[in-house]
Amino acid sequence: MSQSVVQIQPTEMQLWLDKVEAWGRTDILDVQKDACFHLTTLRDFLQRLLMHINCMSSTTEIMKKMPSLGQLLGRLCWNPVVTADDNSRLLIFQCLWQLYSENPVNALEKKANQWIQKLVCQLATEGEDKESPSDVLLKHLNVPPTQYHLEVLSKVVARLQEDIGKKCNSLEGLNERCSCDRIVATSEACIPLVTCREVAPLIGALLERPFTCAKATLSHDFLNALSTAYTSGCLSLEDRTVMALWYHSLPSLEEAALGLLESTVLTDTPLSPQQLERQIDQSLLPKACAQHCSIFLLVNDIFRAILKKQGQPRLRDLIQSFTSCFYRELTLLQTQMPLKAFFPHSPQNLLLPLLSQPPEASREARRRHLNWLSDSLRRLTEEEEEAAGSGGEFGVVFEAWFLLVQCSQWVQEVLQVLISTEPSECHPLLWLLTFYYHPSNREHHRNQRLVCVQQVWEQLRLFFSPRRPPLDPEETLGSVLALVSPSARPPSPAPLLILNLAVSGAVFSDQWQRDAALIVRKVATASGLVTEASRILSSLERLLGSKSGNLSSGDPDAASVRIRRLQEALGPGLR
Repeated sequence: MSQSVVQIQPTEMQLWLDKVEAWGRTDILDVQKDACFHLTTLRDFLQRLLMHINCMSSTTEIMKKMPSLGQLLGRLCWNPVVTADDNSRLLIFQCLWQLYSENPVNALEKKANQWIQKLVCQLATEGEDKESPSDVLLKHLNVPPTQYHLEVLSKVVARLQEDIGKKCNSLEGLNERCSCDRIVATSEACIPLVTCREVAPLIGALLERPFTCAKATLSHDFLNALSTAYTSGCLSLEDRTVMALWYHSLPSLEEAALGLLESTVLTDTPLSPQQLERQIDQSLLPKACAQHCSIFLLVNDIFRAILKKQGQPRLRDLIQSFTSCFYRELTLLQTQMPLKAFFPHSPQNLLLPLLSQPPEASREARRRHLNWLSDSLRRLTEEEEEAAGSGGEFGVVFEAWFLLVQCSQWVQEVLQVLISTEPSECHPLLWLLTFYYHPSNREHHRNQRLVCVQQVWEQLRLFFSPRRPPLDPEETLGSVLALVSPSARPPSPAPLLILNLAVSGAVFSDQWQRDAALIVRKVATASGLVTEASRILSSLERLLGSKSGNLSSGDPDAASVRIRRLQEALGPGLR
């Protein structure tokens, strides 16, 4: 029979109400027998009742046409003989779901929602009162109350999982209630049960349900309860369920992203590159970002906002390592979504060239690619500076720099290529390094820094040349050490960049120089950046040990030996 012609007559409704009232004393044996005898016909009635109310458009209409429905369902819920029957109990639950209003429009629907929530929660957790009628029956049947209610709850959870897994029927009939209406009701009924292990499958099904209908939204209170329980360690969720929670709950996602920042950037002891990558992977955020573009955009916005306020090296390391982990996950997914959707603000001509790893190519081919990157970024800065001077928008350069920070493996590539580049060809590479460490050109400071960096590199490369003349490090390094000193006046324009040049020159030069360790130690000590020098060496060690770490110059085995020597020179406690 079609749902549209199912009718429940008032006389039939009254008949069952009278019958249920007569079953009030479930501790009497004859009452129990009568209830059991009528269970089959009761189930048939409840099935037709469910089909009948499902054809109505609102709870208000249902209660207007069937004013005694609430009384009937309420009495049935508290009858242990009826609720002990799996099918009857599930039909009652389904009727309650149909009565629940996702967006109550009047006092009647609001009151009905509150009543339904309390009733469903009580049904799922009843049994604490030792004198309750249900316990009397359970004792008579020799069934432990806790076991009974957990089994009932598990069966209800299984049935609700099946219900919410059904496809949306909002287009099948204009006069029928959408099957997605029960999603909100189910999620709200789960609020007091979020830490209950038996409800975990239902929570996962709710969070992972495809969003196909506007009525299939989840309760905010439900999402907040889940987020609180998960953060406090009271709730254990599978990885895919955690990622689904972030997709639905913005506060939960923000808390996860800020938690990653706190555990990697704000720690007293800096993490090694291996520890950093491991912690990022364990956070599940890169995998969630690859699966949901909206998650990546929000996490990226958090990184962007913090980077604008402080560009400390540990934050840059986190952003680069996170982007690398994310891109690896995205590649594994083989998604059809274009990269532009994930990086809508980045210069599109630089996106793929920067995101891809440095290729296995000749030194000259890599140098040409780096020169192209440098020229492209320099044109962007010049165009934006001209536009800003004529009242244009300002921000393209920051987005280009932010992308370079995300893909700073290319900065390391510059430092490797630089050592084997002729002095006359170093300018584009030094410009790219200067831009990475100092993207702002306020009062033309970038040009001043570039001149300073060029002079320092000319001095440093003398020490790392295989055909260098005899030099006294103490005497020749004097101007460099004075320049990087924190007490220098005016302040040093690029101390961290100069330290990177010294370390990279020592590691990647064609021949190891006996003064290399002394030079690096003196520059690191004079600049007050000994910890940073150790961090740079750890990053290089990670690069050499990774599959993608293909050196542009020098021998990888020799470079690894040099890194260990430099770490020893800086001190064993800093390794």
